[in-house]
Amino acid sequence: MKIHDIDLGERPVVLAPMEDVTDPAFRLLCKEFGASMVYSEFVSADALIRSVNRSLQKIVVNDAERPVAVQIYGRDVPSMVEAAQIIERESHPDVIDINFGCPVKKVAGKGAGAGMLRNIPLMLEITRAVVDAVKTPVTVKTRLGWDHESKIIVELAEQLQDCGIQALTIHGRTRSQMYTGEADWSYIGAVKANPRMHIPIIGNGDIDSAEKAKEAFDRYRVDAVMVGRASFGRPWIFKEIRDYLDKGTVSDEMTLEWKMDVLRRQIRESVACSLARTDNPRKATELGGIMHVRRHLANSPIFKGIPDFRKTRIQILRAETMDELFALLDQAETLLV
Repeated sequence: MKIHDIDLGERPVVLAPMEDVTDPAFRLLCKEFGASMVYSEFVSADALIRSVNRSLQKIVVNDAERPVAVQIYGRDVPSMVEAAQIIERESHPDVIDINFGCPVKKVAGKGAGAGMLRNIPLMLEITRAVVDAVKTPVTVKTRLGWDHESKIIVELAEQLQDCGIQALTIHGRTRSQMYTGEADWSYIGAVKANPRMHIPIIGNGDIDSAEKAKEAFDRYRVDAVMVGRASFGRPWIFKEIRDYLDKGTVSDEMTLEWKMDVLRRQIRESVACSLARTDNPRKATELGGIMHVRRHLANSPIFKGIPDFRKTRIQILRAETMDELFALLDQAETLLV
């Protein structure tokens, strides 16, 4: 599969853009385990134009993580165009992705993200303007529609393609669903089956196992699958899926001990990433890395077999040092052995 001239190989599996999740350290780890492409956290166009430190940090790209996409969101043409140009000039990403899918109230409620699903003319105007303003390939991520009564994605996909985007990612839920219920892949499959569509279609929603990833390719014929929440505390999911797609089996090297070592490594690398911050040296602290990684650890499926894990989970979410987190992981590992 190719996005413009970027070759992602056969049946690519990509890491979804997720706020407070897909920082450079995590992206590199997922890339190492087989992610075909990774996405940044989403970046506010308005904040980027104002040179907000946090937004500037989000667009920092490491060559080792390529191909990488930087995702932006906004609600008007001028700011989205200017933000895309800043990203192209400062970050040189392989792809610029436009977020028309974020369902959270602080974004969609203001007309950005999935809020654009209630203003299709503006969505298309923004898309067309961004495509025309940069040389970097532009892609879009969106949802089926605003609610159950307005699942417009089949028609919308054609309209977005006509704006010049190079690939389309579809999350199989409406904005009203948020992240509840099951993703409806039938609409994703319908977009892919539309003979008028010629750009790659990336399916997103509930891909939490190698078997589901294979079904998405085999049943719905998507060009790529995107993994989001299932990567929390489980960056090795990309290796699981890659092994299953390529070899028909999952490697037996991923033992409990191996996975625990990966989580410890994730802690160290998240902290190292925080300490290396140059946009705001005062925030370059161990705690910054801890705050970013502890959400991953607390939600890791590796701990689901532990009875009454809730207390330990809360302790993980409140931990403020590497030593605290390491001790809690050691404690949990003894209960799993």
